[in-house]
Amino acid sequence: MNADPIGHILIVEDEPRLAAVLGDYLRAAGYSHDWIADGAQAMDAFRAQKPDLVLLDLMLPNRDGLDICRELRRISAVPVIMVTARAEEIDRLLGLEIGADDYVCKPFSPREVVARVHAVLRRHLHDPDTAPAMDLSIDDEACRASVRGQDLDLTQVEFRLLRTLAAAPGRVYSREQLMERLYADHRIVTDRTVDSHVKNLRRKLGELGGEDWVRSVYGVGYRFEP
Repeated sequence: MNADPIGHILIVEDEPRLAAVLGDYLRAAGYSHDWIADGAQAMDAFRAQKPDLVLLDLMLPNRDGLDICRELRRISAVPVIMVTARAEEIDRLLGLEIGADDYVCKPFSPREVVARVHAVLRRHLHDPDTAPAMDLSIDDEACRASVRGQDLDLTQVEFRLLRTLAAAPGRVYSREQLMERLYADHRIVTDRTVDSHVKNLRRKLGELGGEDWVRSVYGVGYRFEP
């Protein structure tokens, strides 16, 4: 007999085969799920199912995912992962600050989606005023970070790099995505520059016991894994 599920996921996706694959992988990882294909039914399903997380496609029949996400945020803090097949929508998703916790681009690995679900739920299920597992504290207003109460001596670029990665544990950032977030003046820098900042950040984290938190993803970029 199966153990009790570790969380309930609402999949809002109009591609039946993709939804079925995601459901299979989520079930194998210990989650229960429900699936809705019509955007117009999403909010009713959300209220009825009371999920722990919503996997929300951007392009849906009858109502788009951005509109649904905005309404969700007006009534609930349940985490939302947006799904899109249009890479050009990524900046729009981030720039509108609609309240999504993460996003994935099609085509994607179902295992990656499950990892994102796990990472986002882990953040939300812990007390947001504490730093679980990683003992990391980030003060945005003071642009300071500390590990187990010890201040990290970071440059402004290193601080922005750490803040970006730590805000979404498990999410993989390409070097190009990191470059866009590291430099407010959008100066031209190379992949090697990003790698150098990561190397310095790892060294400083390592001095305080956090050397393994920034992981390389071969051929793609970096992710934060506390």
